[in-house]
Amino acid sequence: MSFGNIDSLTQAMHSLGATRILCKPLAENDNSKQQIYLGGSFEVLKQLPFTDIRSEPGVKRQNFKASLDFYWINEKQQIECAEHAQLILYPDYPEIRLSGFLRGCSIAPSAMLHPIPKEARLHNNGSDGRHLFFGITADNKIFAYLSGSDSLISAELASKIEKGCYQKSGVLYLLTDISAADSRLILLEHLCKIYQMGWHPSMKLSKEGIPAPYKAQNGGGYTLEALLGIKPNANASPDFMGWEVKAYSGSRITLMTPEPDSGYYGQSGVEAFVRKYGRPIADDRLYFTGTHKVGIPCISSGQTLLLEGFDSKTGKICDVNGGIHLIDAAGNISAAWTFNGLIAHWSRKHAQAAYIPYKKDAAIPPEYQYKSPIFLGEGTDFSFFLAAMQRGDVIFDPASKVEQATAKSRVKARSQFRVTLKKLSGLYRKFEAVDIK
Repeated sequence: MSFGNIDSLTQAMHSLGATRILCKPLAENDNSKQQIYLGGSFEVLKQLPFTDIRSEPGVKRQNFKASLDFYWINEKQQIECAEHAQLILYPDYPEIRLSGFLRGCSIAPSAMLHPIPKEARLHNNGSDGRHLFFGITADNKIFAYLSGSDSLISAELASKIEKGCYQKSGVLYLLTDISAADSRLILLEHLCKIYQMGWHPSMKLSKEGIPAPYKAQNGGGYTLEALLGIKPNANASPDFMGWEVKAYSGSRITLMTPEPDSGYYGQSGVEAFVRKYGRPIADDRLYFTGTHKVGIPCISSGQTLLLEGFDSKTGKICDVNGGIHLIDAAGNISAAWTFNGLIAHWSRKHAQAAYIPYKKDAAIPPEYQYKSPIFLGEGTDFSFFLAAMQRGDVIFDPASKVEQATAKSRVKARSQFRVTLKKLSGLYRKFEAVDIK
């Protein structure tokens, strides 16, 4: 069966489980040698699902690589995994390219992806009529199809793009997204109902999705998640239909809480870290707290937060082995977060984020009321986060503790990166207040 038009191709991808279909018009320098250009920022990491990110420092151009679960399909609807397909993130530009997409895959469209000699190029490296389609499934598979420059599909697609039929994000066009409908509208409708209902008793969803009373004083976020049907989780996926949802009551908003993956903390764990660096409090407790800004020693902890491998002048990562380092008084790295983990976490969670203010009453257990306006942030890049840290807008504000330190200890890990509401807009390309009354 051949794909005579876009509808037949999208139907085939939907039958494979694709819920979202994207397309990249290819240029003459999109080929197997020069790779396929996917944008001048890390934004595509939100659009194309990846499994992990690893740094590649010992090469001519330092980079990060992200593995993909990538499959080619052809007009006979044969499917074959391109197991070496990956994204390569070049932070010095920055840019992202698709690589390894032909290797070891017999049905890959190799003939249409051969490099074109410079003297034979006709379009000055502009669009040459080929179109690369990506079908994304709920379990993060990517099904790819390449239409030739003389195909009916490419002609139809070029016409529709020219007429403005498709939404564009970066270099990719969104053809269909049956998983989300209008996720922004649906989220706002839910939040409007929650606002209109007034006060809500503190609650938390169980792993089975059953709401239960929650007695602790930190239930503002859990209660909102329960009202939205969001089960508590520690993974790095967005909370609600592609949106990260954050409730806040004070001047500081917690952006993310990734645990250090390097330094003494990464090697020995939170309990050993707090026992070594925490300060004793009454009732046999140890705490590690303090407001840590890049380059400024923290009085309460005696430690200094540093941003290693980021050039604040260019706004680019200059060392892929760098990261966020916490340095103790002796100059040792007490805790560190590598760029690898942070890029994955930030790119997945913060491409779309909703910030909802609330107030709490004095009852025990408390009740919560969610207020208007809320704030929506859309479109971000990991470099925005690093630049905000360098300016001192984003701080490290930990609250890790060890209770019953001399008996059978209880440990709580809380590595918080926080920002004030006034500085929040600097993390997004689009940031707006929305009235939900």
